[in-house]
Amino acid sequence: MAEESHGIGGLKYDKSKRSWPGEVNIFFALIIIILIFEALGQLLPYMRGQSMLFDFNTNRDGTILNIARIKIIILQVAIIGIIALGVTQVIISGGIDLSSGPLVGATAMIVMSFAQTELVNGQLNPKAVFGAWAFDLPVLIPVIVGLCFGAFIGAINGSLIAFTGIPPFIATLGMFLICRGIAQWWTRGQPVSFPTESYAWLGSGMMPVVWFLLLAFLFHFVLKFTVYGKHTYAIGSNEAAARMSGINVRRHKVMVYMIASMLAAFAAIILSSKNLTAQTGMGQFYELFAIAMAVIGGVSLTGGRGSIIGTVLGAMVFGVIQSGFTYIKLDAFYQLMAMGAIIISAVVLDQWRQKSAAAKA
Repeated sequence: MAEESHGIGGLKYDKSKRSWPGEVNIFFALIIIILIFEALGQLLPYMRGQSMLFDFNTNRDGTILNIARIKIIILQVAIIGIIALGVTQVIISGGIDLSSGPLVGATAMIVMSFAQTELVNGQLNPKAVFGAWAFDLPVLIPVIVGLCFGAFIGAINGSLIAFTGIPPFIATLGMFLICRGIAQWWTRGQPVSFPTESYAWLGSGMMPVVWFLLLAFLFHFVLKFTVYGKHTYAIGSNEAAARMSGINVRRHKVMVYMIASMLAAFAAIILSSKNLTAQTGMGQFYELFAIAMAVIGGVSLTGGRGSIIGTVLGAMVFGVIQSGFTYIKLDAFYQLMAMGAIIISAVVLDQWRQKSAAAKA
């Protein structure tokens, strides 16, 4: 018997329409992608039977897993994943943010200027941006400067979108160019290097992964259990209905874009700390990769649907694909073409999911 009466008013429950959470599908997709690359390692003649994630020489790490490659995959996605956490919230609210990549470059340049040490090998820092007052500052100062800059950029994005009616694509595309210009103007294109030890610690070792997971847990809780999260989903699902229900839509949009930009700024802090330098070109393509992670993770580009867990899984799928291309020795230009095709495919899949859901409703 396919249907059972249950609940108030004799509602019908159709067992045939039961489905597991979308995150489960993403996890299965991750496993399938790993198996595909493992198969390619065995089938491609020039790979000579190599394995992507396994190392059967247990004397090396005491485990059959290729720990070094797994660490690389996780580290590759951690920093962009931090940006994706903010992008996820923007897209759920019905918007888009194209400025996060250049914001990383601009923030890194600014923040590193406040994180420099005075002496390098006994000599005055050759990359000094400011005077003696800016040397060896407490690590909290560059972090606060970076987050405040991110909040400022996000407030501009959100205000333009909320109060002028400019489409998010146009507003954040304009900010994309502004931030890229700020990054190049700050030191006339010269890199900024030699941070303090305390600043360098923020992105050392596996710390980027720790920050990513902590922030993912925080914003999973925020979106799922707080008023902020409920309002974000409500605005993305139906902005007019959200406004009629008493939600201050304009203020909430500004808040969402501010949080997203602060996360991008924090990613810049971690990236510059990890690399021990800041350069104007940092963050190139990060905005697109972050959007791809979110969409692969089940976030709907039409707004109102998605989750932080899905984005984390989407980041892992993205990282495995990126690492897998390197593993099978695919040339860099082919990798860019393939990643572009994956982004398009993710959007097509999202559209198909929307049509399928509408048909079942």
